[in-house]
Amino acid sequence: MGLMTFKGGVHPFEGKDLSKDKPIRELLPKGELVYPLSQHIGAPATPIVAVGDSVLKGQKIAEAGGFVSAPIHASVSGTVKKIEPRRVPTGDMVNSIVIESDGEFKEVEYQAVEDVSALSKEEIINRIKEAGVVGMGGAGFPTHVKLSPKEPEKIDYIIANCAECEPYLTSDYRIMLDHTEELVEGMRIILSMFEHAKGVFAVENNKPDCIAKLLELTKDEPRMEVAPLMTKYPQGGERQLIYAVTKRAINSKMLPADAGCIVDNVATMVAVYHAVKEGKPVTSRIFTVTGDAVEEPGNFEFLIGTSFQELLDAAGGFKEQPEKIISGGPMMGFSMFGLDVPTTKTTSALLCMTKDEVAEADADATACINCGRCVEACPEQIVPSRLSKFSEHGDMAEFEKWHGLECVECGSCSFICPAKRPLAQLIKTMKKQVLAEKKKNK
Repeated sequence: MGLMTFKGGVHPFEGKDLSKDKPIRELLPKGELVYPLSQHIGAPATPIVAVGDSVLKGQKIAEAGGFVSAPIHASVSGTVKKIEPRRVPTGDMVNSIVIESDGEFKEVEYQAVEDVSALSKEEIINRIKEAGVVGMGGAGFPTHVKLSPKEPEKIDYIIANCAECEPYLTSDYRIMLDHTEELVEGMRIILSMFEHAKGVFAVENNKPDCIAKLLELTKDEPRMEVAPLMTKYPQGGERQLIYAVTKRAINSKMLPADAGCIVDNVATMVAVYHAVKEGKPVTSRIFTVTGDAVEEPGNFEFLIGTSFQELLDAAGGFKEQPEKIISGGPMMGFSMFGLDVPTTKTTSALLCMTKDEVAEADADATACINCGRCVEACPEQIVPSRLSKFSEHGDMAEFEKWHGLECVECGSCSFICPAKRPLAQLIKTMKKQVLAEKKKNK
């Protein structure tokens, strides 16, 4: 069987060799930890602690602010120092709970389950919800909502997003190698809620060791299979992944469940296992610190609320002053103004580069030469060069008419453009304006 893929995409420099062979190292924080109340899509969490309260690791400190929301738990034991707005990696000020760690990491007692198969679907969903599990691939959508579709009997596929197509990032790769059993158990738990579904581990073929390990662990699982994917960016995009695995297409007006699919990142599936089987909330995650400006690139398990600076220090700091610091990967991550900001459930990587290639490209940008490369690369088969011109002229009507809202903001068009035009940035800006206008006129 040929490798599964989608039409379009690009092949950026992978950069994974910097950190992929570095086993996960546990990192314990020092001093205070900051927990922004908006670490997920939906309503912010609501604090249930007060300044001066003593808390234990794993204790709920903020409850879900609505159905589409998620609770937040302390990742250390200590004292609530403040509840106030704090700066987050995007630069926004977000109301946050600040805890001074006592360095003892005393934990609450977790309610483990001996036999998961004895739990009802409602009990499984509730344990996932109470553990604060959200999409840890970056989106942050509350997992208990995703696993509660209107018509569960119509779900045909549970897809584990094992692609990790973003250059430089290797945290999912290390999870697949070092926590394979938990990943498979997480899939088994989710499959127990969808009796007609098949579980698919979709892995790019640049990870043959992960494919081999998953094949070995699932060889006696009739409802699970491993799907090798062509290595190409953005193979791990939700729409592209669904099409590659099932040949079913979705658009911006649809949810994956409309195509009979549920997609979860590998870190999310491992978190589901810990939540349901062990009763443990999300208090940590695996994270890549990498880039040619970092002294010792590697993968770390950090406690949520730790500052980016502490993670960089654990990787030996800078060996050379970077021109660009990015939260996430180079294609879909965002530039950071500084490192004295907290990590969250959706924080996946810190990328530090000695050269700011994007700024250099912007300085050299020229007029569009109508070569069509952006159209060939676009995974959504729209026309980025035309959409970017509508953005420059503020033409919302034409932008929407030419399907600008279907853009998945992967950046493939900007990457491939020989004129070095900031196509993705222009389209992303216009998308925000169109969506804001629609919201205003509702």
